[in-house]
Amino acid sequence: MSYPIISLVGRPNVGKSTLFNRLSNSRQALVSDFEGLTRDRQYASIELDNGIYCSIVDTGGLTNEDSIIDTGIHSQVINALNESDVIYFIVSNKDGVTSLDFDISAQLRKLKKNIILVCNKAEGLNKASAAEFYELGLGDPTLISAEHNQGITDLIEKTIPLLPKAVEFKKPELEGIAVAVLGRPNVGKSTLINRILGEERVMAVDLPGTTRDSIFIPFEREGQQYTLIDTAGIRRKRSVSEKVEIFSIIKAKDAINDSHVVILVLDAHEGVTEQDATLLGLIADKGRALLIVINKWDGLDDYQKSEVKRKLDIKLSFVNYATVHYISALHGSGVGRLFSPIKRSYENAGGRFPTSLLNRILEQANNTHQPPPVAGKRMRLKFVNQSDVFPPTLIFHGNHVQNVPNSYERFLKNFFITALKLTNTPIKIQYKSGDNPFKDKKNILSARQIQKKKRLMKFVKKK
Repeated sequence: MSYPIISLVGRPNVGKSTLFNRLSNSRQALVSDFEGLTRDRQYASIELDNGIYCSIVDTGGLTNEDSIIDTGIHSQVINALNESDVIYFIVSNKDGVTSLDFDISAQLRKLKKNIILVCNKAEGLNKASAAEFYELGLGDPTLISAEHNQGITDLIEKTIPLLPKAVEFKKPELEGIAVAVLGRPNVGKSTLINRILGEERVMAVDLPGTTRDSIFIPFEREGQQYTLIDTAGIRRKRSVSEKVEIFSIIKAKDAINDSHVVILVLDAHEGVTEQDATLLGLIADKGRALLIVINKWDGLDDYQKSEVKRKLDIKLSFVNYATVHYISALHGSGVGRLFSPIKRSYENAGGRFPTSLLNRILEQANNTHQPPPVAGKRMRLKFVNQSDVFPPTLIFHGNHVQNVPNSYERFLKNFFITALKLTNTPIKIQYKSGDNPFKDKKNILSARQIQKKKRLMKFVKKK
């Protein structure tokens, strides 16, 4: 079922994202005093009342500036409004009515939609202070303070009668394969997502850093549900100066935690950079299934392509389980072939393997390469079982496993990945010692045992 949609619209810095976070009980949208922070549509599903659900959409601030960014924001806002059942037109009680507020209200009235005039930053909810907003021709202003959680109940009560009756359904759980699209700025992440979706759902312009929030976009393909996560581009730390961009990096890292599969997008013209290798290390540490996508491939000649492949072999050796795909997100070549490995990677990363199978593989591994000595003692791996998924986590039980050499652990990982035929999926290894469980534990004697020990010691001394 599709939820009724409420869109939040207004000029920059009136508190749209603060209200979005208040209603969704989250920090999903970035909030700052920096104007124009929200650029893409940000969705969240919320429960307004008992059994009444809807989706809310946070939009970018509308301005009169004629720039490529603001043109993109305007297009995004129009798309959101066309989807909406109710529109919250948010104004600032502190700023009063501005000329831009008049312009936006005139455009909203033409839409013939249910519009609620929301007067934010009205701490104390003094109606007399908001009298001037009647001039906008949108009826009574609803006074709130999103930051201090004032007036939110009144806003919800005013909204519910305007929503379609079909909202009284149970909220469905988000299902499907979560795919995070990660990479440095301006490598084509948003273009790739727009190509997959077949619409300009996220902004894609030839300018680095246009995606600041992580955008969660559900869609379906050939009966399989997916959620695409478009993340902000991650730069080297010394290149990060804006406070806003620092928050975006945190959200991009969080997106890895939320995902089942990560697509790392690299720019074919720039090759594999040090920062790309750093991102790969971050993904590998989290244990996420990984596809490496080389974008803008069609713009290279044969020599440049061979150089890119050579550098890939050198710099990506530590993620040799990941497959490499060559695409052009702009023209669509190779994009459709990504779905099969994504689905297979998800199935592998979430797979449960029989303990009997794992132990047969362990026996083969021991025969191929005996465990090395550790601190002068021969390590022995007795058996293995699986404890978790995403990534598949294997627990090896044995003796003297406290300091397993990295080289032997890499051998075990590669051996099991090959034997289990895992695609783009790493495994995580843990060890459990089979040494004497009573080692270093003091034996506590009973009162009778203590008396017996004293009599024995007394007899020994007499002898």
